[in-house]
Amino acid sequence: MDENDVDEFLPFLGHRLIYRMEIDTAKPTTCLQRDIFLLTHLAFVLAQQFVTERANRKWVSDITYIRVRGQWLYLAAVMDLFSRAIVGWALDTSMTVKLISDTFNMALARREVKPGLMLHSDRGVQYRAVAYQDLVRSSGAIISMSRKSNCWDNAVMESFFSRLKVELVYAEKFHSIQHVKSCMFEYIEIFYNRKRRHSALGYLSPLEYEQRFA
Repeated sequence: MDENDVDEFLPFLGHRLIYRMEIDTAKPTTCLQRDIFLLTHLAFVLAQQFVTERANRKWVSDITYIRVRGQWLYLAAVMDLFSRAIVGWALDTSMTVKLISDTFNMALARREVKPGLMLHSDRGVQYRAVAYQDLVRSSGAIISMSRKSNCWDNAVMESFFSRLKVELVYAEKFHSIQHVKSCMFEYIEIFYNRKRRHSALGYLSPLEYEQRFA
């Protein structure tokens, strides 16, 4: 069973499939184990349901790129759909499993997470890596992944990166990697999470929304 076959099976699963079997994901020993591994790890659990009534129940994640003096930098981020707060982020010169693992670990360190948290991402090779998926499952989280070539399945993260580039990246002339990191901290931690108002939140900032409703 390849990924094209998985795409055909997912609609019949009703997007409710979650990981329920203990399988050695690094070395599936039978075709059945391999097929279950693929299905459970590519399940589109979020199903474009971008609203949640509680914090730390649905997170979305993604990676974007930033050009700095002829070099690419990669920004990974995790957003809590409850308040649209960015709860974890990391910046590096390589788009690696370590990048997204550092992002997820930052989010875990900052939030009180209980088993059952849903973590959604696209189907990038980093997010499909066994080491990363093992890390996520070890926290008790459920993995959800976008359908193939469907950016709308992760539209909220796409929107965040789009706003970040318009409000920061395209308006700033970065002169070093450290400059980018400093600007990212100021934008995400000081402006976006604390001050930027969202129509989806009744024109409150993520911090104000959590203080009022969490």
